[in-house]
Amino acid sequence: MATDSNPAGQGNAADAAAALAGRLRHDMVGALELFTVYLGERLGLYRALGTDGPATSSELAGRTGTTERYVREWLEHHAASGLLEVDDPAAGPMTRRYRLPAAYAPVLADPDSVCYRAFNGTEIVRAGRRLPDLVEAFRTGDAPPPLPWAPEGRADYNRPVFLNLLGTQWLPAIADVHQRLLQEPPARVADLACGAGWSSIAMARAYPLIRVDGFDLDADVIAAARGNAEQAGVSGRVTFSVADASGPGMSGRYDLVTILEGLHDMSRPVDALRAAREMLGLTGSVIVADENVEDEFTAPASELERYHYGWSVVACLPCAMGDPHTSATGAVMRPATLRRYAQQAGFASTEALPLETEAWRFYRLTP
Repeated sequence: MATDSNPAGQGNAADAAAALAGRLRHDMVGALELFTVYLGERLGLYRALGTDGPATSSELAGRTGTTERYVREWLEHHAASGLLEVDDPAAGPMTRRYRLPAAYAPVLADPDSVCYRAFNGTEIVRAGRRLPDLVEAFRTGDAPPPLPWAPEGRADYNRPVFLNLLGTQWLPAIADVHQRLLQEPPARVADLACGAGWSSIAMARAYPLIRVDGFDLDADVIAAARGNAEQAGVSGRVTFSVADASGPGMSGRYDLVTILEGLHDMSRPVDALRAAREMLGLTGSVIVADENVEDEFTAPASELERYHYGWSVVACLPCAMGDPHTSATGAVMRPATLRRYAQQAGFASTEALPLETEAWRFYRLTP
């Protein structure tokens, strides 16, 4: 009796396997591209092309103090990938001139633009550095050791959106908060998990009367924040402290407390929210911005949901796992989870604000 050499479904399975293999190959191309973006950002190659115009490989190497042969390969890769334009692909390797398209300059060469994304290369390289330790952390349940500041530091990925949008669009959309920040006596603002200080600086620049106290547990990032505030000219009204903001003297002194894309990273978010509530004056409120994730788990999910889950696996959850009492939230903190944390912290109301952006949701918590 003859047997079926191609049972039902085998063709579909082969097609699915081939499609997955193709997807992973495509992802590999993207990952390698981000590594080259990292090089372009770290070495100032984009800035040199954006500021001084088209260049041959020798000219760009001369502008940036780099080696021509390395730069030539980078330029050829970028032109092949469509990230740069080349005047004459048929010209000799040493005479080809490469240019940064004007439309790409905000994305690759202008860290002040809300479109800037060259920091993605730095982010992915920094995340990759900890993967061997993360393998062991998966086995032990502990957190991988913290990454040293050098050599990448941390990408200022929120810098342009804070400087361009926080004090000009987002906070003004919350009418009573906006009015209080404009009025005498000067409002006091506490910016928890302030990072490199750009949110604190943005609020001080937008509201010239207020005083802002930024708090973070990372001494290196606080040092960077102080330098950023000095350079921005607001150090007289913005202070930064290496602290968890729950110490004596903090109770009842602030009109506004902000936690901007930081709550999900905290190992004890309820404690953080409880401290934030105690910091508020009689009419104050807490503004939380966190990842714009789906209300419920879905599979398969949108690209944005996959993005948040990816960062949760390799960075956000591991950072919180070293605390034996961690809530282990991860980056995918759904609205119901935040509301539960707020209720446990003693807040009477959690309001989703009509400020939803592509990446974040905003909430207002009131005692």
